Amino acid sequence: MTISYRILVFLLMGGFLFSACIPTGSGISASLSSPQSPTVENTPTALPTREKYAPGQLVDYIAQSGDTLPALAAHFNTTETEIRIANPTIPDPVTTLPPGFPMKIPIYYESLWGAPMQILPDNAFVNGPAEIGFDINGFVNAQPGWLKTYSDYVVGETRTGAGIIDYVSKNYSISAKLLLILVEYQDHALSQPAPAPLTDSPMGFHDLYQTTLYAQLILTANALNNGYYGWRTGRLQSFSHEDGTLEFPDPWQNAGTVGLQYFFTQTLDATGYQQATLGGSFLKLYTKYFGDPWQNIEPLIPGSLEQPTLVLPFTPGTTWVLTGGPHTGWGSGDPLAALDLAPPLESTGCIPTDLYALAVADGVIVRVDTGVAVLDLDGDGDEHTGWDILYLHLTTSDIPPVGTHLKKGDKIGRPSCEGGETTGTHVHIARKYNGEWIAADSALPFNLEGWIPHNGDAAYLGTLTRAGHVVIACTCSDSKSFITAGLP
Repeated sequence: MTISYRILVFLLMGGFLFSACIPTGSGISASLSSPQSPTVENTPTALPTREKYAPGQLVDYIAQSGDTLPALAAHFNTTETEIRIANPTIPDPVTTLPPGFPMKIPIYYESLWGAPMQILPDNAFVNGPAEIGFDINGFVNAQPGWLKTYSDYVVGETRTGAGIIDYVSKNYSISAKLLLILVEYQDHALSQPAPAPLTDSPMGFHDLYQTTLYAQLILTANALNNGYYGWRTGRLQSFSHEDGTLEFPDPWQNAGTVGLQYFFTQTLDATGYQQATLGGSFLKLYTKYFGDPWQNIEPLIPGSLEQPTLVLPFTPGTTWVLTGGPHTGWGSGDPLAALDLAPPLESTGCIPTDLYALAVADGVIVRVDTGVAVLDLDGDGDEHTGWDILYLHLTTSDIPPVGTHLKKGDKIGRPSCEGGETTGTHVHIARKYNGEWIAADSALPFNLEGWIPHNGDAAYLGTLTRAGHVVIACTCSDSKSFITAGLP
């Protein structure tokens, strides 16, 4: 029978002068275990519910890929201290929890918890190891839909439909397979032959000024990442539907599912949202094209993950300016994975400089684009795996070609304004592991020579701290924003 979404969410309760940019040890051990594959149905036959837990009641939880104590505390409406008391085997300090690690978590009830059904595992969400070897062009050309004949002028060149998917996938680090299924789900791009998208909002965003496939995919990628990384870090605790209904994601949810839920709240009405998520229609469509993603779960983030030693990206003994605290790795909003650093200049704006940004560690250049260089730290030459450092706003002509091996401190390019909107010359750097952006201020902080980032009241604000010294992000060339490389 049909149930309005407003009623549904109440039933689904339980425990469950310088510049910045706007860029387009002993660990815990546990055996790995995979969550059960959700039941795929077009219409749910029963509404899943969770009991109304007593305050602080201990519930069972199995750690998922990328879980951290701060995020779990936010999900279960509790505190890190309470989680540690209930799980004394967790070492101090700890970065990421190992997938499959059994825990007891004190839970505090929220009245509007959403559906516990999981839609998509995290490894099928990001542009990570599961994407290795996927031929986007070959796949699209084998389908009868309009995407294979579509093209548009995007960021300096004419790109095919497959090329646009690939471009968005790489920059936002979102699975190309996921984007393909979303454009099929929203506008039949793989199955319905036509010379162009079937609507003026192919991804479901009704925006008079952003109607092209590329513009709609940018909105899509931002929404997906805001949901995914908001949940991953604990920054996202609820979201609103188009009718004003508030939903708190189920505490047991995974980041990939929340990313999709967040996207669907912005593009579907209540009935459509129910069908896509609780009804399983999106998962069913994904399975039709790529098989059941829950049968091939590979954790993206291992337990007790450690960052390699990284240096500041400029010459030891020189002083640059922290112009941007934690902000998006790419796009807008989450993930707050990036930092901006600018060389000393005599004036603001896009001023050429002879100073170079440097490699923060040994690695190989795996991708180059306008203003962009990606440095692969594990040396396998594949951006999908291991640690990668994204550099943005480099002078494109300076960037070494793909395949170049760099040593820590080698030149990678001069800071500039190339590669996106920016208020002036600087370099933007961010980290990824197995295709997943790693937040700068997190349980695994973006450590540069011992300097640790902290979020500010808004993106681009914030600080770097080391041994009691604080550097404050600012585009004003204030001495409080100066940072010197190579000092002990």
